[in-house]
Amino acid sequence: MMDPYKVLRVAKSASAGDIKAAYRKLAKKLHPDLNPGDADIERRFKEVSQAYGIVGDSEKRKRFDRGEINASGQETAPAGAGPGFYRRYAGSNEGAKYSRFEFGPEFDAQDIFSDLFGQRARRPVRRGADVSYAVKVDFVEAALGAKKRVQLADGKTLDITLKPGTEDGQTLRLKGQGQAAQGQASQGKAGRNEAPAGDALIRVRVSPHRFFVRQGCDIHLELPITLKEAVLGASVPVPTIHGKVALKVPAGANSGQTLRLRGKGVPAGAGKPAGDQLVKLTLVLPEKPDTALKDFVEGWDGADEQDPRRKAGLD
Repeated sequence: MMDPYKVLRVAKSASAGDIKAAYRKLAKKLHPDLNPGDADIERRFKEVSQAYGIVGDSEKRKRFDRGEINASGQETAPAGAGPGFYRRYAGSNEGAKYSRFEFGPEFDAQDIFSDLFGQRARRPVRRGADVSYAVKVDFVEAALGAKKRVQLADGKTLDITLKPGTEDGQTLRLKGQGQAAQGQASQGKAGRNEAPAGDALIRVRVSPHRFFVRQGCDIHLELPITLKEAVLGASVPVPTIHGKVALKVPAGANSGQTLRLRGKGVPAGAGKPAGDQLVKLTLVLPEKPDTALKDFVEGWDGADEQDPRRKAGLD
């Protein structure tokens, strides 16, 4: 073991305050938590801690200066006397971890951690556990936004706000509404050592709509139309998530043709334009036999000139 004064880089005449300041400076620089995996740093940190254990203690410093103990804390007793050890400072083996060294008299080890980590060292605290819940919402509620009430496991109810455009499977996080931390009395408050409560994770389940289908911010709808509306064109009412609107079906419309209602889809948020509603036309013939329609088609010469299968490449 080197001379503790040299290890701490102070003169033998240094004051107790100078020794303490020198130790604090070296301990911060050489602390293994800031130099993980560096064996040389760990060795030097042990030497600094052991040196301070000798000269940082006023009584042991006097004994060291008088030659009664050496730099390792061993007594240099008269011949024949059994060697004694100050195990508090010199009892560790060469390979021992730095945590077995004491920091010396009148010196709080937490002072070092305060300097290292910017706050008073304290025992680690563990926040409360998160809890998960599910809330079922209507298709239109999720698309346009809504307020819902959720009942937690302890019977407490919470009002949550669904933003417009909420999607199926989306999870909302409610801070501090989960399980209390150990020693915590109630939800949302700090527990022992100011550990916060966990969070409540609300998973949104959007119920399918009977005729709307959402794809991104667009909404798709299949709209049945009559033969007359398809041939002559018409203005027909169409449901949207915002209410009914009039849709102009062009004359000669075909089944499968898709018309677009701009801005009638899901709000996109963040200043972006809303999605559209895409309306796919489906031609529906009369359910009951219509003699007049049958007679017309039989006498319609133009029907024989058309071959939609050839146009589609299916002939």
